[in-house]
Amino acid sequence: MTNGVDVRAAAAEFDRTSVADAESAAEDERKQVLSQFPLEEWAELPLERYALGQGSPPDSGPTYCRLMEFGTPHLGSIKGGSAAKHIMYYHNSGEWRLAAPLRGMDPQDAWAELRGQFVRAFDAVGAGDFEVLDDLEVLRYGPALVTKTLATYFPEHFLPIYAGEHLRRFVALLLGDTDQGDASAWRINRRLFKLVQVQPEFKGWTRHEVMRFLYEHFDPRPRQRTIWKIAPGERGRLWEECRDGEFICVGWDELGDLGQYQSDTELKQALDAHWPRSSGGSLTVARRLLAFRDLEAGDRVVANRGMDEVLATGRVDGSYRYDPERPEFHHVVPVTWDPSHAQKLPKPQHGWRSTFAKVDPSLFARFTAHNSGSGSVPGADRAQAGTPVALPEDVQVVLDALERKGQVILHGPPGTGKTRLALGAALALDGRADVLGADARQRAEAQAEMLHGDRVCLVTFHPSYGYEDFVEGFKPDLSATGPGLTLALTDGLFHSLCGRAAAHPEQTFLLVVDEINRGDLPRIFGELITLLELDKRNLPVALPVSKRRFSLPPNVRVIGTMNTADRSISHLDAAVRRRFAFLPVGPDPDAVSGTVGPLDLAAFFESLNTRIARHLDADHQIGHAYLLRDGEPIATEEDLAAAFHHEVIPLLEDYCLGRAELLHRILGGLVDADTGRPLLMPPQDLADALATEFTSGVPGLDA
Repeated sequence: MTNGVDVRAAAAEFDRTSVADAESAAEDERKQVLSQFPLEEWAELPLERYALGQGSPPDSGPTYCRLMEFGTPHLGSIKGGSAAKHIMYYHNSGEWRLAAPLRGMDPQDAWAELRGQFVRAFDAVGAGDFEVLDDLEVLRYGPALVTKTLATYFPEHFLPIYAGEHLRRFVALLLGDTDQGDASAWRINRRLFKLVQVQPEFKGWTRHEVMRFLYEHFDPRPRQRTIWKIAPGERGRLWEECRDGEFICVGWDELGDLGQYQSDTELKQALDAHWPRSSGGSLTVARRLLAFRDLEAGDRVVANRGMDEVLATGRVDGSYRYDPERPEFHHVVPVTWDPSHAQKLPKPQHGWRSTFAKVDPSLFARFTAHNSGSGSVPGADRAQAGTPVALPEDVQVVLDALERKGQVILHGPPGTGKTRLALGAALALDGRADVLGADARQRAEAQAEMLHGDRVCLVTFHPSYGYEDFVEGFKPDLSATGPGLTLALTDGLFHSLCGRAAAHPEQTFLLVVDEINRGDLPRIFGELITLLELDKRNLPVALPVSKRRFSLPPNVRVIGTMNTADRSISHLDAAVRRRFAFLPVGPDPDAVSGTVGPLDLAAFFESLNTRIARHLDADHQIGHAYLLRDGEPIATEEDLAAAFHHEVIPLLEDYCLGRAELLHRILGGLVDADTGRPLLMPPQDLADALATEFTSGVPGLDA
C-alpha cells in the first residue's frame, strides 16, 4: 500500500506484454531522432532545422520540434497547448516568438544561446552532473520538450513522462510527498526514475512498461473531460471522408496552424482580422478552436448533421495536426468512430447549430446506452446502473481547491451560476454526485434533502449578520417562562457545524455562504479567521464571550459566493483574502447555445458582454442565467423579449447610472439616440434587431 493506493496489487495484475509493440515502435522513433539529429551535430545545428513555423527546405525532413511533437508519439507525448513550449518558433504573422530570456535578441543570436544551452545540458547529463540542468535558464521555458529530449538521448536516466504536473502526481503516488516546490520537470522525472528503481514491484520493468502502467491505472488527467459535438462540415457533407479516414476536421483555414496561438485573445485577434464583422463575438469561436486543438487521446466527441441527428460517437486517439495539403478543412484530429450510435434525436438540440457545442454527459449517456443503429433510443433515460459517476469539470476544480486550501470563494458577475456550482460541489461532497446531471426537479429535491441533513449548511450573509449568529452569543431564550427577557448563551451556525464535524472526523462537513461579501467578514469570523488555515486546524482558542475552548476541525470546508458587480474582491479584508482560494465563475456562452429565429444566442450573449466589458468593466457583464428558462436556453421570441426588456435592460440601466450615452454605446441602435430610451418592439422583431446589431458576420454556424 503506497499513499493509500495499492500500487503493488495493481502492478501484479498489469499485463506487461501489452506494451511490447508500442515499446518497439518507440525504439524505432528514438533511432529516427538520433539519425536525423545526431548528438554530436547539435553544436552546429542550424535554426531552420530546429524551429516550427518555417518552410522546410527540400528533402530536409521535419524540423526537430515538429519531429518531437508530431512524429514520435510512442516516445511519449508533448502535444497540446501552443508552440511556446518549443522556446522559440516562427509565427505566421512573420515574426519570431521567443521565450522571455531571449526577447529582443536577433533570431540567430537567440538560437545560438538556446542551442548552446541544449549542448551544455547534453554534456552535463553525459557526465552525470544533473545539477547543471537547473542553471540553464532558457531551457526552463520548454520543460516538456527538454525533458523528452533528454529522455530520448539518455534513456538510461529518464522515464518517458514529460508533463510536470503528471510527474508530481506520480511521485506523490509512490512516495506520499506532494511538496515538489517549483522543481523542474527533468528534476522530478529523475526523482520518479529513482523511486521506480527501488520499488520491488517494478523490478525488471522497462521504462515504457512503467509509463504505460502509471497512466493506465493512475491517470492524473481530469476524470471528466468536456464532451464536444463537432459538425463534419455544413450539414455533415464531409462525414464519409471523416468516417473512412478516422478523423474529424474543421474549417477556419485562414488562421493557419492553431499551435502558434498562445491564448484565446491572440486567436480572437486573428479571427477579427479575417472576419471583421463579427462584432466581438469571435472569442467563443477562439476558445472552442483551442479546445479542439487540445483534445487528448481518450476524449469523447460526437459527429452530427443538423440539430437532431447523431452520425456517430468517437474516441480521440491522437493529437491535433494542421494539414495544409488538404483542399479544405485543414485542422484535423484523429478519431476512432462508432457509427452504431447513429440516431435521430427526439427533439432538436438548438445549441448544435454551430460547429462546436458541449454535450451534456447525461445526454451522451442516453444516446450511447444502446447500439441503436438509426432511430431514437426509447426509454434510455439514464446510464446503465453501476456506471461510475464522473464529476463535471467545474465541480472537480472546486473540490480540488477545497482540498488544497480549505476555503473557496466563487466570484463573478450576476447570473453566472455561482450558487448552483457551490451546491453542486456540496452534492458531490455529500455523496450525491449522481444527481448533478439529473433534471432540475431531481436536483432540487436532492439539494433540499441534503440541506435538511447535518453535514451541509447554507447561509446568506447580510449587513446585520454578526459574530453572535455565526460563532456564539447571548440571545433571547424563547423557552424561558419567567417575567422579563432571559438571555442564554447560544452556539452560532458555524460553531454548531464544527461540533458535528468534530464528532464525525471521517466525514467532510461544508458551509456554503451565499453573498459572502455582503457581510462584515472580520466581525463575523472574529478570531476564527486564524483557524481557517489548514495547518492551524485543531489549534485551540478561547472564545471571548463564553471563554470556552474551541478548535476548527480539519474536516470542515467553506464555499462562499460573491457578485463582483456588487463589490470587488479588492474590498475584502486582506486577512480573509489570504485564507480563501478565489475561483472565477464567468459568463458561459456554451450554456446558452441555441437560436431564436435568426439570432444565435451564444454569439449575441458574448458580443453584448464584450461591449459591457469595454465600456464598463468585466465585473458588470451579465450571466448566462438571464437567457435560460428551466435550465435550457430560451427558444421563443416571447421569452427573449421578456428576458431582454425585463431583466437585461434594467440591469444595464442600473449599471449605467442614468448615463444615456453609455447605454447607447452598449446597446447601439436598440437605444433611441435622442432620448436615451431603449426601443420597444414586438417580440418577433426583437430577435432580428439583436442579430443585426450584435451577431452579423459571426463565422462558424455550419452544423
